Amino acid sequence: MSRAPWDDVRGPHPARRTFQALRIAVNRELEELDASLPQAVELLAPGGRVVVIAYHSLEDRRVKRFVLEEDRLRRLTKKPMRPSPEEIERNPRARSAKLRAAERVEVAEVAA
Repeated sequence: MSRAPWDDVRGPHPARRTFQALRIAVNRELEELDASLPQAVELLAPGGRVVVIAYHSLEDRRVKRFVLEEDRLRRLTKKPMRPSPEEIERNPRARSAKLRAAERVEVAEVAA
């Protein structure tokens, strides 16, 4: 995959974060994530798993807090899983991805 001329010299394009912020706001990505996570837990049977891939820190922070604060979930990943250097080489867009996973448990199991 070809890279933009500024990637090797100065890093990512300076407007990248501005456009990312606009996309997040226009698509209401954080609000959609906040609404979707509780719905996902409701759909899970005990033993069911939810896996979320976040592509920026705002998403990852919300997922992390939700998993830690949700009594019906048990963390499966203490730290987020990151793509390998080989995967990033094949797919540069994966470089910022963080995967977190949790399992639905009975509320009584959490108290024990």
